[in-house]
Amino acid sequence: MRSDRRTIAGSVGLEDRPVVQSALTARRIRAACLWLLLTGLCSAWAQAPAGARIGYVDMKRLLDNAPQIVAGRSKLESEFAGRDAALKADEQQLAQLREKAGATPTTEQQRQIDALDRSIRRQRDTLRNELKTRSDQELDHSWREINDAVVAFAREQGYDLIVASPVVYASPRVDVTDRILDRLRRKPAKGGEP
Repeated sequence: MRSDRRTIAGSVGLEDRPVVQSALTARRIRAACLWLLLTGLCSAWAQAPAGARIGYVDMKRLLDNAPQIVAGRSKLESEFAGRDAALKADEQQLAQLREKAGATPTTEQQRQIDALDRSIRRQRDTLRNELKTRSDQELDHSWREINDAVVAFAREQGYDLIVASPVVYASPRVDVTDRILDRLRRKPAKGGEP
C-alpha cells in the first residue's frame, strides 16, 4: 500500500520538491506584487482628493425636518384620523363593557367583550399595516425629492463628494445639512404644494 501512495504522489509530482517550492515562490511573488500595487493605489487615492470638495449631510435631521416629510406626516395623520378616532371609541366602549360586567361577567357579557376585543385587535392590526404601507410610500416619494435636492446642490456648489450619516466624525465646516434644508424649503413640493 505504501508503495502505491508513493507512486500516486510521484505521478502527480508531489514528491518533486523543486516544483512545489517554485510554485510557493511564484505565489509569494504574486502576493508581494499585489500588495505593492494596492499600497500604491491607496497612496495615490489618498493624495488625489487633496483638492476635492467634500460635504456631509445629517440624514436623520434632514428626514426629521424636511418640509416634504413633514407634509407627508400631516397628510397621513389627516388620512387616518377618522379610523383612529373610531378605534378609540371602540376601545372606550370595551372599557365600559368590562367595567359594567365587573369581576364576574355573565356569559352574554363575556361574549360581547370577547367579540369587541377581537374586532379592536383586527382593526388595530389593519390600521397599523395600512399606515406602515402608506408611510413607506410617502417616505419613498419624499426620499427621491430629497436625494435629487442633495445631488443638485452638490453639482451647483461644486462638491465632489457628499457623505451621508452615520459617520465617525464630520466637522461643522463640511456639514451642508442646513443649506439643503433651506433648498428643500424653497422648493415647492411635488403636486403643487409649497
